[in-house]
Amino acid sequence: MTEHTPEFGDKPEEPKPSGDGLGAGDTPPSGVSSQQQSAQPGPAQQPTQPVGPQGQPAGQYGTQHYPYGMHQQPQQTQQYAQPWPGYASGQATQQKKTGRGLAAGVAALALVCGLVGGGVGGFVGYQLGGDSSTGASALDESKPARSASTAPQGSVQQVAQKVLPSVVQIQISSAQGSGEGSGIVLSSDGLILTNNHVAEGAQSGRLTALFHDNRTAPVRVVGTDPKSDLAVVKADITGLTPAELGRSDDLPVGSQVVAIGSPFGLSGTVTSGIISAKDRPVRAGGESGSQDTVLNALQTDAAINPGNSGGPLVDMDGRVVGINSAIYSPGSGQEQAGSVGLGFAIPIDQARRIANELKETGSATQTTLGVTITNANQPGAQVRDVIPNGPAQAAGIKPGDVITKIDDRAILDADALVAAVRSHNPGDRVRFTIGGPGGERTVDVTLTGQKG
Repeated sequence: MTEHTPEFGDKPEEPKPSGDGLGAGDTPPSGVSSQQQSAQPGPAQQPTQPVGPQGQPAGQYGTQHYPYGMHQQPQQTQQYAQPWPGYASGQATQQKKTGRGLAAGVAALALVCGLVGGGVGGFVGYQLGGDSSTGASALDESKPARSASTAPQGSVQQVAQKVLPSVVQIQISSAQGSGEGSGIVLSSDGLILTNNHVAEGAQSGRLTALFHDNRTAPVRVVGTDPKSDLAVVKADITGLTPAELGRSDDLPVGSQVVAIGSPFGLSGTVTSGIISAKDRPVRAGGESGSQDTVLNALQTDAAINPGNSGGPLVDMDGRVVGINSAIYSPGSGQEQAGSVGLGFAIPIDQARRIANELKETGSATQTTLGVTITNANQPGAQVRDVIPNGPAQAAGIKPGDVITKIDDRAILDADALVAAVRSHNPGDRVRFTIGGPGGERTVDVTLTGQKG
């Protein structure tokens, strides 16, 4: 399930290797699916785009598709991105007036600085001219001793030192081109967790892992789950440092986090920021992705770019709390957009369960309610059909019901319902608040799992 992203005017996209896009549209009645009423995302929608290898379709978070997690190397000379669109015409006039004032202020400041600088320069010149003795030079000083400072506890530096050995660059090579994504070491003998849109590059090419110690090894796919945008792959290598997995359920909004990956092919890149929001419904392929790919994402302002896909988002104890998967990018027509401070990661609580299943069986189970849904004419998700013998039918949910809340989480649209259901495990018992012709009521539902 993907999430509806909030309206930003322009829509968000995912970093992509060359992955499937997250998008809007009707979905088949498997688990919780939704039929969109229009091509534009609802109030809670946020377009995302996977970051994938060049030459493969990239998912988009909103209107554009961007490589998510995986950066594609252009086959032609790369062009620089155009400046972002400006303000509306009504605002532009005001901007011009403000701009003139600012320019005049800058010009005046420059003039004053020039005069002061000239005076200082003349005085220094006179002093040097009147004294033939040679002054001391910093260039003549010996090199200082090597820094012996240690990273402070809980600092970005300390987090980077701990996590970097557990992050890999996944290189994709195919007839369509090449690209890079990122991955997280799960075991010392080569198990790696990454995004599905990174691993799918193996379908038409080959994958190679570049490790922190500069060793490389070919990679084979163990299992993939396109609906959660996760995959487990295996490299034939030993002596790796597994990452420490944390938890995301109690992660506070505003807490500091660090992202590590290979943006635009630059392996081992470290960026930092905060958790900007939680429970963001994001489609793994933007509007082009089905509702089956909705993610219940963590939002962060740590810089995430094409090539970061599959890499870790970690807390200040160096524990993985999310798998970087998508970015929001405004505008259109740019195949390789950069970060604007709106990145999205798959919560580790969900990723851990999926990764275990992929490692053991090669496929994953999705949590399901047993209905098909669509956006309602009010905040909420309207039930269109109820699958026979499913958990919804057993709880008394009927076609036409509008689901407005799951436990304490408000449901604003269909994607939000999909994301909320998928944030739970099969077998969880949750309370649904339902509005309809007969008024508001609550029902308890035991969710089930569905393969594929």
